[in-house]
Amino acid sequence: MPHGDITHIDIPVSNLAKAAEFYSGLFGWQIAEMPGFEGYPMWQAPNKISGGGLAPRSEGFSQPRSYVEVDSIDDTLAAAVAAGGEVVMGKDAISDTSWWAVIRDPDGNVMGLYEGTTDTGE
Repeated sequence: MPHGDITHIDIPVSNLAKAAEFYSGLFGWQIAEMPGFEGYPMWQAPNKISGGGLAPRSEGFSQPRSYVEVDSIDDTLAAAVAAGGEVVMGKDAISDTSWWAVIRDPDGNVMGLYEGTTDTGE
């Protein structure tokens, strides 16, 4: 995906099984845990493009969070801070070839950043 595309949406939930049943029934989403990501079921919309995860709700994660594809998380974090934003969570590895981070914009909106690929080539 190109720089700036929304690539993923996480939905905070209190009960993973109940949420999976709700969203799959309501929207027809395919929801499954991927090997290595147990406890974080991933959802995919019928269009096979839109998707995200169901993640445990916490004090700092109580609203859905969109993730934006970026060419460089390091550069984007620096640019966000220079533009008046704040780093909520610095760059962290998802896999050997993908990373994520979280920023807050000057209005207090929280957005995730994603760099890399989780495509295994299979």
